[in-house]
Amino acid sequence: MPRLSTRTRLATVSALTALGALASLGTATAAEPTLNGEWAPFTRCPVDHPAMLTADGFDRTPQCVVSTSARGSIKLGDTTVVTGRTSLQMGVVQNGDGTSTVVAPDSGALVAEPATVPGGLLGLMCPSDIFVITGICKSLENSSLNKITATMESVGAPYAFDQTAGALTDLPIVALPVRIHLENPLLGSKCYIGTAADPIVLRPENRDYPAFGMSFFQGDGTPDPAGEMSRIDLTGAPQNDSTFAVPAATGCGLNVGLINAAVNAKTGLPSAAGHNSLTLENTQTHLTGLNAPGTAAPDAGRILAENWHSAVG
Repeated sequence: MPRLSTRTRLATVSALTALGALASLGTATAAEPTLNGEWAPFTRCPVDHPAMLTADGFDRTPQCVVSTSARGSIKLGDTTVVTGRTSLQMGVVQNGDGTSTVVAPDSGALVAEPATVPGGLLGLMCPSDIFVITGICKSLENSSLNKITATMESVGAPYAFDQTAGALTDLPIVALPVRIHLENPLLGSKCYIGTAADPIVLRPENRDYPAFGMSFFQGDGTPDPAGEMSRIDLTGAPQNDSTFAVPAATGCGLNVGLINAAVNAKTGLPSAAGHNSLTLENTQTHLTGLNAPGTAAPDAGRILAENWHSAVG
């Protein structure tokens, strides 16, 4: 098999680096607001979404839900990545027939810190018997271009939310469609595992009973045993899901076909259900809404939104 010359390898890396630098330019995410008192965790609740605003408090009851974890891990095929902080936030409308409607914030239900992929690109797609990839691998040795991060992103609203499952064990709490964004100059800006059309669907379950807490507060977040708002806290439980399938990586690099093939071959993607897992440690879940929503009918959604805005500092 012919070998790539040093000039060819450097030209390839330079071209891909330039592409990655251009593709990485984007708009910054707006800062989340600071909320007073008991409202503090609910920084992205979509209280102004029409489905929330029109919830009457009788047939449709509006709530805000947030679940965070400071650390965890996710195994995709043959690759395991230690994750940083994850924050799932959503609005939930509890319907009179026992079902629920989930409303995602404009920024997406899930916001997660980028995680560093062990071994970088060398670990993700090298060694390889693909001619062009072999040359890139040699150029990556001892290079700062080797580092790669993976960020989990929402692709569509969560669904199948089960409030009762959040207080129990071994029951799916919510279905969360996501994709994994792999970022490195050589991969370009559109390298993903999972897509909007073919997402990874996570269904986390508690593996231990969470601690239960409940508090009451005024509309602006000030603690008050006689307040019109209530908050449920379910904290400390580890969560896990090992039921999801993982599709192949797509959109990676200038020569998409070759780099996709190298990444998928090395990481074992696509990967069927039962060969992947997600673990979230020490989850902190909070749910809030009007304490007696029926007394606010038909304006429960509007009042919830007014209360949320009154708590913004």
